[in-house]
Amino acid sequence: MKIYIGADHAGFELKEKLKAFLSGLGYAVEDKGAASYDAGDDYPDFVTPVAQAVAADPANFGIVLGGSGQGEAMCANRVHGVRAALFYDGPMEIVRLSREHNNANILSLGARFIKEQ
Repeated sequence: MKIYIGADHAGFELKEKLKAFLSGLGYAVEDKGAASYDAGDDYPDFVTPVAQAVAADPANFGIVLGGSGQGEAMCANRVHGVRAALFYDGPMEIVRLSREHNNANILSLGARFIKEQ
């Protein structure tokens, strides 16, 4: 299993922290960008490659990040085979249920609405 991850400028900082965290847990993580902070970048440039990679192999998962996560989830869900679930903050049961009951394979995070633990 591989976890693909991608974010625009609004989610870039959190993406970098998540990459390190997930790698530290032993997960194979592939970053689909952005490679550096760029205030003028656009989320579809990074979300679409994540969604395509996840759709190509059902054993893999993805995490996409942006300011709200809304556009990122909508963009990912346009790729056949992707079921992106949006999470802001709150009970982690939402994430678990999205996977268990809706077979979500991409987690979309609103970086501006998540508190780091």
